[in-house]
Amino acid sequence: MDRRSFLLAAGAAGATLAFPVAAQDAPARPRGARSIYVDAQGAPDGFDEPEPGRYVPNQRLIDAMRARRIDLISATVAPVGNGDHRFRESTEAIASWDRIIAANASLLHKIESAADIRAAHNAGKLAILYNFQDTVALEGDASRVDTFATLGVKQIQLTYNKRNLAGDGCLEGANAGLSDFGREVIARINTAKVLLDLSHAGQRTQAEGIAASSAPPAITHSGCRALADLPRNTHDAEMRALAGKGGVFGVYLMPFLRTSGQPGTEDLLRHVEHAVNVCGEDHVGIGTDNPFLGYEINDETRAQQRRFFEDRQRRGIAAPGEAADVLNLVEGYNSADRYDRIGADLRRRGWSTARVEKVLGGNFVRLFGEVWGG
Repeated sequence: MDRRSFLLAAGAAGATLAFPVAAQDAPARPRGARSIYVDAQGAPDGFDEPEPGRYVPNQRLIDAMRARRIDLISATVAPVGNGDHRFRESTEAIASWDRIIAANASLLHKIESAADIRAAHNAGKLAILYNFQDTVALEGDASRVDTFATLGVKQIQLTYNKRNLAGDGCLEGANAGLSDFGREVIARINTAKVLLDLSHAGQRTQAEGIAASSAPPAITHSGCRALADLPRNTHDAEMRALAGKGGVFGVYLMPFLRTSGQPGTEDLLRHVEHAVNVCGEDHVGIGTDNPFLGYEINDETRAQQRRFFEDRQRRGIAAPGEAADVLNLVEGYNSADRYDRIGADLRRRGWSTARVEKVLGGNFVRLFGEVWGG
């Protein structure tokens, strides 16, 4: 992945591809809309590079922002997987995103507090929340949680798919759970008032992480293992424990919503409804793991997916459910207006507007405020 792809598509932890975006055709939300749409794991795509190192929102992104398609995107600003120079790469990526936001201050707002969420929403700006999807950037030093918190990283995921110093990811067969270092990191995350994310973690790591955290944690992007028995999905027991701790479970728009084939709208809705039945309506949200503007599906898209999957296989981070011919999206929700579409579909299934607004953002806004303060 090149530097531009990392900076602008890393919101899905390197899982997004640089595909052209899809067209939009749903009506705009009114500017004064009460609800706040939150993508707890997404990619703020839609930037052009008119000159090396300078990124500006393109017209598609500007139009989507004006239509209030999304209010807050939690974007990954650090690499995943074990490797060299992770601390340096992460600090450089944060600095690059700081420059992008500062250069586009009329459109973008960096989120470091609950008050920032309200300010960005009132101003009609796209709120960007910095997250890590791995703790490899710490390079074995738990005190660096404080360093990154000071730099504005407000959401930290403990593990990616494989084992790191903190614990086992969901693809580690040993399922060994947290390490002593992982417990130290969680304590630091809690003290620094950063949201602990247990997505991608193994079952024991999730269970032990929920128990160890003194603040409500999250699983920002996963699915329900009761519906699709794949490692990237979460068992009901951990979903219940998460809700019992006051946390929020985010459902993603990824192939893992079914055991094979391309997922569609019914797959997502089933997972959202199951999550609400298990966790309660106050503890479920959305973390798409998708680029905000969506993908244009064509032959090049499919060729890129094949190359992308083969690269992840070589690196040992591809998860069961990924495939060369299955795109990382949900058919029917592959556009910037997906939240409006999901909301409309849930209301057609008998959901109240209040419940829809909780799941599309209200629950994560509440969680951010509880963990961060302010």
